[in-house]
Amino acid sequence: MRKRILRAFALFVAPLLGSLLIRFLHVSNKIRFHAPESIGTEATIFACWHGELLMLPYLYKHYRKTPHAKVLISPHFDGELISRTIKYFGLGTLAGSTDKRAAKVLIQTIKTIKEGYDIGITPDGPKGPRHEVADGIIVMAQKTGAKIVLVEIKPTRFWQFSSWDKFVVPKPFGCINFYATQPLDISGLELEEARSLITQGLLEHAN
Repeated sequence: MRKRILRAFALFVAPLLGSLLIRFLHVSNKIRFHAPESIGTEATIFACWHGELLMLPYLYKHYRKTPHAKVLISPHFDGELISRTIKYFGLGTLAGSTDKRAAKVLIQTIKTIKEGYDIGITPDGPKGPRHEVADGIIVMAQKTGAKIVLVEIKPTRFWQFSSWDKFVVPKPFGCINFYATQPLDISGLELEEARSLITQGLLEHAN
């Protein structure tokens, strides 16, 4: 009972506090975009490593003034916290991950893309291995014809957790660099060729 109460309290309080923290980190840092001016209006897959996802809403906002996206989130408790937090930025969620119930999740995601929604995904989530691209992003892009924008978020000052993904939280009063590629079309690539392209693109500015 006590555990349920604590979880309910966390789900009520933590997302609001998390959204305020993200906004504070955004306004207290210099922001630099190293990205194309436009990526078009078609439904697009935005991908970044799990450890860099905290500030992803601001990269998305750079391209879509009116949010029309759903983010693939783990159905676990921490995923629910993330889901409720990003709702403060106008983003919806799809519950599931491509390592469990993969077929069901892919069908749901493909349908969502065909409905015109952008998709946010962490190719190495929800539990790793770190910086290894799972098949899901490749399958959903090739089945729908959607292009992929690869995103790297690199703060000059940050805290880094000891978690599996080495999760990064920017410190205030530095600079956050947002890198994004031109939309990539992987429709004609073999699985491993596409995986290599995505991996290299997400590691281009690795420290």
